[in-house]
Amino acid sequence: MNLSRRTFVKGMAAAAGISAAGVLPGAGFAAEETGKPQPGTGGDIYLPYDRRTGEEATVFFTRDLSPAGLRKIFAAVKGRLSGKVAVKLHTGEKNGPNIVPAAWVKELLQDIPNATIVETNTYYEGDRYTTEQHRETLRVNGWTFAPVDITDEDGIAPLPVKGGKHFTEMFVGKNMLSYDSLLALTHFKGHMMGGFGGSNKNIGIGCADGRTGKAMIHTREGSDNMWSIAEEELMERISESTKATIDFFGKNVSYINVMRNMSVSCDCEGTAAMPVVTPDVGIIGSPDILAADKCSVDIIYAMKEEDRHDLVERIETRKGLRQLSYMKELGMGSDEYEIIDLDNGGRIITPAEAVAHVVPFGS
Repeated sequence: MNLSRRTFVKGMAAAAGISAAGVLPGAGFAAEETGKPQPGTGGDIYLPYDRRTGEEATVFFTRDLSPAGLRKIFAAVKGRLSGKVAVKLHTGEKNGPNIVPAAWVKELLQDIPNATIVETNTYYEGDRYTTEQHRETLRVNGWTFAPVDITDEDGIAPLPVKGGKHFTEMFVGKNMLSYDSLLALTHFKGHMMGGFGGSNKNIGIGCADGRTGKAMIHTREGSDNMWSIAEEELMERISESTKATIDFFGKNVSYINVMRNMSVSCDCEGTAAMPVVTPDVGIIGSPDILAADKCSVDIIYAMKEEDRHDLVERIETRKGLRQLSYMKELGMGSDEYEIIDLDNGGRIITPAEAVAHVVPFGS
């Protein structure tokens, strides 16, 4: 099933309104039918902090949206990384306006001497569908200062999914298995089907290979609709894919979310992305993937209504909050955390304090 990027965007928009039914058993899939989300875990239900339970994780925060700010956050979370480090980025479609700037990453890699940027090819036809097209897009977008490993270029490999209800295994780019550690460096933003794209989406979709793994996530077995899985089930499949990758790396994973140029669109939409209307916030980092994504979402919800409206609407209408509740069910991290403000001597702050400096977009 080949698809142009324009048709891909249209298809995702249509699929975003589809309620997914039970998954059929097949190769790589668990035999159980998809269960309905438990009460309070629906993908459009925001769970306030005071209703959460569990151990508290640590999230680091800076308002400094610059190469220096990125390096500051990295310094706080780098202790988990050793050996050969894979830096998972969304390097973007050609001339995509909202990706993490290549110049920032170039400076950051000065602090990670044994690092390689890793990517996979796309499921849809576009600027990154084949390795040859992908290499050209990397050149256009300025990713020429460091090695970039398109990990499915040389084949794919299965990783077990422990405790999943959709998958027993997930397929990733074979080359990813040659790394010792993983840094998920994520542009936090909206997403056409996922509601939001944080560390979970960056890994779950971005490490799955372009033909088999991504098909398992997006397409119901036997369907001729590439985007036949949506809403809560899609969030669960993304999260199970992520779990396969982070279980492989164990404790040698750290997560950074850059909250800048937050369109409701993913960077996979390139120059067709919707205009940015959400104010820039800063950068967060954590050794806990759920805490990183949950804190980012909490920061959005802590904004004034006029600043958060579009992104919250995108998250809730796509049932994106199910990413968070399902990650917790899978034991992937904690949705309770404390925010360490690196700009103010390590003071503990709330999401509301993290956005107190925010200037409404366009003002």
